[in-house]
Amino acid sequence: MLILRRKKNESILIGDNIRITIIECASDGVRLAIDAPKQISILREELSEAEKTNKTALTPDMDSVRMFQSIFKKKQIVPEKEN
Repeated sequence: MLILRRKKNESILIGDNIRITIIECASDGVRLAIDAPKQISILREELSEAEKTNKTALTPDMDSVRMFQSIFKKKQIVPEKEN
């Protein structure tokens, strides 16, 4: 990990096409301006973690899926006839 000290209006270059500029420094945080190509995804870490958590929650546990499959195979569900 590289640790740098920057002041307001100073920048950090990453490669040839990403520039991070310090816009404001305050006691409650730092404002950054990030100039990067559109194809590079820039996301706050907490949003990335939330996205991973949501994907995990949506993915069914394979053991549960197999259990339900075996239950449904044992119980042949016959649709009720409409009157």
